[in-house]
Amino acid sequence: MTERKPPGVDFGSFVDKQIRDAAARGDFDRLPGAGEPLPDEVDSSYDELWWIKRKMAREGLSVLPPTLALRKEAEDALEAAARAPSERAVRKIVEEINVKIRDVMYKPPPGPPLGLKPYDVDEVVRRWRERRAAE
Repeated sequence: MTERKPPGVDFGSFVDKQIRDAAARGDFDRLPGAGEPLPDEVDSSYDELWWIKRKMAREGLSVLPPTLALRKEAEDALEAAARAPSERAVRKIVEEINVKIRDVMYKPPPGPPLGLKPYDVDEVVRRWRERRAAE
């Protein structure tokens, strides 16, 4: 909206006119979600931060403390190592996560303690070999 409300015009009627003009121009046509039902909320209790949570989920963001995020990343790294195509890839994945774990061990960030120590690369490789041999 670029024009200002003229003096003496009721705010409600001015806004209604702006909406009518926009609809006549087709500004509301082809909007995302047009004609679709509103998403159902599983939890019907009101949460004043609902829009922030939805935006973060849409953007793939997390609100975990750094140590908990690293724990999750370490679990994901072990799973990725188990699916790795080669021993070299297993070693690379485990060594990269070990660097991050050591950093947190020596410079703890705020939040709960990490509770992890670097993985034994040779032990992870041994388990990887056993899984590959069993397949």
